[in-house]
Amino acid sequence: MEPLGIISGIILLQDKGILGNLQEREMATEFGKACVYISDDIAFIPRHGKDSKNHILPHLINNQANLKALKDIGVKKVISVNSTGSLKKKLKPGTIVVPDDFIMFPGTPTTLSQKALHITPKLSDVVRKEWIEAAHDCGIKVSDGGIYWQTTGPRLETKAEIAMMSRFADLVGMTMASEAVIAQELGLHYAALCSIDNYGHGLGENELTIEEILRHARRNTEIIIKIVRRYIERRKG
Repeated sequence: MEPLGIISGIILLQDKGILGNLQEREMATEFGKACVYISDDIAFIPRHGKDSKNHILPHLINNQANLKALKDIGVKKVISVNSTGSLKKKLKPGTIVVPDDFIMFPGTPTTLSQKALHITPKLSDVVRKEWIEAAHDCGIKVSDGGIYWQTTGPRLETKAEIAMMSRFADLVGMTMASEAVIAQELGLHYAALCSIDNYGHGLGENELTIEEILRHARRNTEIIIKIVRRYIERRKG
């Protein structure tokens, strides 16, 4: 069986039991280098790098190299864990969402050069279903479907931007759509599990800060790890 591709922050790397015995490998692709942690059945990429003190900002992530490295290893399915902000009052921090669509306007990354392929963007229905089933196995409620709006980053959004986005989307982040676009160009099946770690700027009662976002993200870590672990177990049968 081909390895499962996993992309997330370093929370999964810090939990020693979830991904097994991983070996770090630096892989060269035509789009640059990628750091991949590999075992017999897992190929894991920490999207922001392996050093929490030297964080790769969202707009500097080399998505083309990361996804191409997974493809070169033989990966066919990619599961992603993403931290997001809520654009709806009903989607409270702590909610887990499996989006079914996304919006991304500026600076869409691509692996295509001279020959443009007209791809209809989408997230994998198969991987989405597997995410939801893994969560249900754990007794964890997830929101099935939602529209993810990707901003460029690294700054957070203004109140006016959040107010506008909330008319058309459910959650906001800086990474998922880029990965989804590149994955589809490379023929990889990709879908994400999104942790809502804050209300968008202006939706919450308190002023939005990075400290608040990180506090909620840490609260969701245990839930995310349970679902990822179950996803891997189901795949092994």
